[in-house]
Amino acid sequence: MKSVLITGANRSIGLEITKQLSKKGLFVYLGTRDLEKGNAVVKELNENGFENIKAIQIDVTNADSIAAAKSIVEKEKGKLDILINNAGISGEFPQSAFDASKKDIQNVFDTNFFGVISVTQAFLELLKKSENPRISNITSGLGSLTLHSDPNWKYYNFKATSYVTSKAALNAYTIILAYELRDLPFKVNVIDPGYTATDFNHHSGPGSVESAASFIIKHTDTDENGPTGKFFSNDIDDETGISPW
Repeated sequence: MKSVLITGANRSIGLEITKQLSKKGLFVYLGTRDLEKGNAVVKELNENGFENIKAIQIDVTNADSIAAAKSIVEKEKGKLDILINNAGISGEFPQSAFDASKKDIQNVFDTNFFGVISVTQAFLELLKKSENPRISNITSGLGSLTLHSDPNWKYYNFKATSYVTSKAALNAYTIILAYELRDLPFKVNVIDPGYTATDFNHHSGPGSVESAASFIIKHTDTDENGPTGKFFSNDIDDETGISPW
């Protein structure tokens, strides 16, 4: 049975990914900062027929928390097959380039960028023990520099210094990570679930969490011929789903 760790999985898209992967027969570590809340979520999932799910406490901004989570996975599974870096924050608004606070930018980067790096580096040892390791970093279409430079793009006028720059940095890190793992059976990609109605955006997005989760899983749980080092977006209207960087 393949195992997967999903950070920020106790609600919204992360929770839906948990449900769908559970139904596919994977063992899911539901990453949550608050273990009590996470256990309550798992209890409800179990009562609704979802199996092989365990809440695991992980704060991506806390090194001790990450190390403790790794120790649990290593003791129980001995390896990790899939890592989905889903935890993220938007920061305080407005986020003008003129006066966005450096503190807010740092806070957003701590979760969206440095948090992903910290978790990934900590779990690489266990991922390398998998026959088909996968790393999916959940990004946003707003992290595309190409699209943000196009006045005809539908989200062109949404500029947010803290959030946009953190996701652009995450995309760049993923390119480097995929390159450095190219000779191993890893598949490493960034995936944009699209503008989805979640607590994250006060349910303003047109997309559903079901569609977002399904899209992420489609580009994560791939076979040995799956692509690596790509940027997939649920908002791209073509069959490939590949977004410009």
